[in-house]
Amino acid sequence: MWKRGHKWRAWDGPQKCRVTISIMSLILMILVLRLLFCDDGEKTRSSFGLLKQKWNSFDSLVQFHPTVEVQNGTELIWQIPDAPKAVLFLAHGCSCRSVNFWDRSSTCPNCIGLPEDRLIVLHALSRKFAVLTISSAGRCWTFGKEKFIVKDIIKWWSEKNKLQRLPLVALGVSSGGYFVSALATELKFSSITLMIAEGLFDQMDITGDYAPTLFVHMPKDQPRQQKIHENLEVLRNKGVDVAEIECKEVPLSPHILADRIPGIGQTVSAKLFELFQDKGFVDSNGYMKNDARATRWKQALRESNIHLPDQHLSQHIKEELNLAFAYHEMTSLHSEEIFKWFESHMS
Repeated sequence: MWKRGHKWRAWDGPQKCRVTISIMSLILMILVLRLLFCDDGEKTRSSFGLLKQKWNSFDSLVQFHPTVEVQNGTELIWQIPDAPKAVLFLAHGCSCRSVNFWDRSSTCPNCIGLPEDRLIVLHALSRKFAVLTISSAGRCWTFGKEKFIVKDIIKWWSEKNKLQRLPLVALGVSSGGYFVSALATELKFSSITLMIAEGLFDQMDITGDYAPTLFVHMPKDQPRQQKIHENLEVLRNKGVDVAEIECKEVPLSPHILADRIPGIGQTVSAKLFELFQDKGFVDSNGYMKNDARATRWKQALRESNIHLPDQHLSQHIKEELNLAFAYHEMTSLHSEEIFKWFESHMS
């Protein structure tokens, strides 16, 4: 029944419905877009936050002055800060050496200081961890006799430097991660970190007093991620304290290589980024389309008019490109969380 004074128009109802449906459709579209792009936006913001750490961020806190020595044919490089509170053993990956962790200096003329490796050491020294790096006998670590050789070296070195009463922790990368997981059955670590490695837990008899274990991995490597999740469950069921950190891809930018690599200036960094864009190595947001190992960026660099200050810097660039793609590479981006893990298990 009509109300008095109401002027009815036959088209009011259908038009209002159409307007309401249009508004609801617009709201739904906005919600869908937010769901689609929110994660990427958060990923980009968090990635930029992690990349604030520049290669010279520790200059006012700590300097490299490592000692190099050879013990029974095995190369050791180490540094002890004033008033150390713990000892960190670092195990490199395949085709790497101890020299990767330290900048070239008068005490280590053969050191090459790869960007991610050196930043991990600087993080450690700044937090008063004595750092010991040991080179594997071959291209990769082995898990028989070499395990006992390294065990004896760590014990000998700690006693020689009167550090044997300090907490002992370890971080192993790739092959070094497998090695550290096995070494932890022979040495009493207060905690360990396995980076881009699932460990050898399917080959070992693990008990509840095994070292608390942090897995730092790149979920883009799905088979390894699956194995890590299986091992997390195995260790947890044994009563071992475990945790994981997932490392996502990070975008390149005109200044990132200058920020991360000693020896590369802003001009060269910007030219390299432009080259990667021109060749289609990165997408519109700066993300690497492929692992640097499968990208012909070195050939593109040779064919360009860009000249690196030192040709050896190509190894440093490759590490940063691999890190950006986030499939299998050393990373220092989560060092704060890694060292908090170590420190939380030292009491």
